[in-house]
Formats: sequence, C-alpha cells, structure tokens
Amino acid sequence: MTESITARVDDPDAARESGRQKMAWARQHMPILESLREEFRDEQPLDGEVVGMAMHVEAKTAVLTETLAEAGAEVAITGCNPLSTHDDVSVALDAHESITSYAERGVDDEAYYEAMEAVIGHEPTITVDDGGDLVFRIHEEHPDLIDSIVGGCEETTTGVHRLRAMAEDGALDYPMFAVNDTPMKRLFDNVHGTGEASLSNISMTTNLSFAGKTVVVAGYGYCGRGVAKKAAGQNAHVVVTEVDPRRALEAHMEGYEVLPMNEAAAEGDIFVTTTGNRDVITREDFEVMGDGVVLANAGHFDVEINLDQLGDMADSREEVRDGVEAYQLPDGRRINVLAEGRLVNLASPIALGHPVEVMDQSFGVQAVAVRELVENPDAYDAGVHEVPDDLDREVAEVKLDAEGIDIDALSAEQEEYMGSWDHGT
Repeated sequence: MTESITARVDDPDAARESGRQKMAWARQHMPILESLREEFRDEQPLDGEVVGMAMHVEAKTAVLTETLAEAGAEVAITGCNPLSTHDDVSVALDAHESITSYAERGVDDEAYYEAMEAVIGHEPTITVDDGGDLVFRIHEEHPDLIDSIVGGCEETTTGVHRLRAMAEDGALDYPMFAVNDTPMKRLFDNVHGTGEASLSNISMTTNLSFAGKTVVVAGYGYCGRGVAKKAAGQNAHVVVTEVDPRRALEAHMEGYEVLPMNEAAAEGDIFVTTTGNRDVITREDFEVMGDGVVLANAGHFDVEINLDQLGDMADSREEVRDGVEAYQLPDGRRINVLAEGRLVNLASPIALGHPVEVMDQSFGVQAVAVRELVENPDAYDAGVHEVPDDLDREVAEVKLDAEGIDIDALSAEQEEYMGSWDHGT
C-alpha cells in the first residue's frame, strides 16, 4: 500500500503545525460542522464504518474529515485533483488516530491513482467523492467491494453528471446522494463560492483588475451565474456563452451580452469556463483571441480549454508568472493559461478554494447525508438519490441559529390552507 503523506514530507512536524493552524482558523468560521461534530462525538453514528474520501484536501475539507472521524468512523482520504492538495493540511489530518491521508500536491497521474487505490485498500463502507473518480474506480477495478458499501455522497456538478450517466447505463451499483443538487449546496457553494473564489484567485494569480475588461463566462449554470454576477460587480463587461436556449435567455434577461464562443473569443480579455464539458474553448477560438488574454477554468476537470490544440499552435510556452503559462503564437500574440487549465480556485499556486462559510454549508450537507446512509441503509437502492429535504433544512436551521437570525413559522391555519385544495376565493 502507498505510504501516507507523513512519510513523504521533509519536515512533518512543521507541516503538521502549519496544517493545524489552517484548520483551526477554518473551524472558527464553520458553525454547522462544529455543531454536528459535537452531536456526532456524543452519538457515534458512524461507529464501525470506514469512510473513503477523494476530495480537495485543504483546511475546510479537513474539518469535514475530522467530523466524520469524530463520529466513530475510520477515514482514508486522498486528493481529487493533483494540484489542489495542501500538503501541510494532509499531514495534519494524517496525525489523527482515525484518519489516514494519502493526498499530496503535484503528483503525476500514476501516483494520483496509486493514492486512490490506497484509499480503496481500506475497504470503505461509505464513499465521499468530489468528481466521481473514487466511485468510478471502485466499480471498474474493485466490484467485489460493492456489496459491503452502504452508499456514498457526491459533491460536484461534474460528479453528479457522471453518476447519472452511470445510473442510466445500469452501471451504478450502490446508492449515491447528489449533494451538489441540494439548495444548501447549489444556491451558495456553486453561485457565491465558485463566483468569489474563481475571480479572487484569478486576481491574485495575475494581479490584474476586472474593471473595464470583457469577461467571457462559458456556461450559465449555477457556477456560471456566480462568476458572471461577481465579475459584473467588479465593473467588468460580461459576455455569456451557452448551448441551452433557456439559460442563454436567462443570461440575456439578466443584462449580459450573449454570444457564441467564437464571437466572444474575439472580444474577451478574461475567459472563465464553468460548463463541466470538454472542448469549450478550441483552436478556432484561439485563432481570433487578442494578445494577452487570460484563460481560466472553473470546471472540475482540465478538459474545458483544449490545451493540446493550443500547444500545437504555439511556437513556445513559458511560465511568465507563478501559475501563469504564456503560449506564444507565430504572429506574436500571447495567450495566458492559469493553473494548467485546472480548477482555478483550487489549483492556482496561492489558491484557497471557496470561502470558509460557504463550504461549511456544503460539508454540513455531506455530513448529515453520510449519517442518513448509515441510519437508513435499506431506504435507498442503487442509483442517484436526492438528499432528503429535511436534512437540507436541518443544515440551514443550524446556520441561521449560528448567525442569530430568526424567521417566521407557519400557523396551524396557514399550514392547513397550504395543504388544502378546496379553498376558493
């Protein structure tokens, strides 16, 4: 089995201290997980379970990981992106008596999948995934483990798409909660988290302003909405590209210019892809882009910007700034790609991921969904399931309590009225 992260760093003590400091700061601002942590520690709902995780291993994820461990589980974790792991946080997690971390930043594909195999080697009974790689590998390489797996949770839009495709093909053999699709995740993490984190990391990586620039947002799902909204809020001119007529119309009605990508390519200064699909920006788009444009991807996998085609077009390429690679074209134009085309808010050199408060909500849903799988294992057949709405509301109520916010409650008469069909004028 692959060694844990602690055996692979030069100064594990210093790394552990640094990681714990980052985690302590995150915990101060994650009241949902802190509340669940206390409840889980008392009730031990995951006693005897083995949780296998493939996530972006940074401070906020670490708070979720420790919460699951405090609930009684043995946890094994690795990264879901070669550039999103914070090694010091990984080492700090590995020091927990119930957690083994294999996540390491900057590994190649072989080491990435070796670490995933190491997690699978713990024979998880629950999986918690970000992008679907862990679930897919278990089905492809370790189908013998499926009968012992209670179920799992998937965090991302991309991962849920993969799981639904598996389910449609009859290839998904255990229940998975689509955590991405809950209101507490989709409305906050995807919109505010992706919007704020993507733009802040683009800004920190390039030291460029959005004001007065044309920002092209590819895709107007929840993530694209967030990026467009935050870019407009920083006085950028926003252009949206879409393939869905309803989303394109929505973007238009929100006041954004809507164009096909090849037309937008000639106008844009900064491009952010948020589609979850491949080949969103390709050769014909590179051919009409202006000198010095910046390309960033906010989708899970590094397939949205076709870097193979860009590399074929370029005479040379060089790192012109930490995290920025400039492709020099024969006519002298330079096209700048951030974070190797990977998830910009997590894979750029100084990336911190989504804001802490936003991830507290998403990971709170993850935690209660894992608890639900263990407490009601017979309620879910193989396939993709929505997280029960009462669990999503539970997380929202904890957040409101933490913020000191009170809301109204329906009276008995109002509840009766809303539940009746025979009330007239």
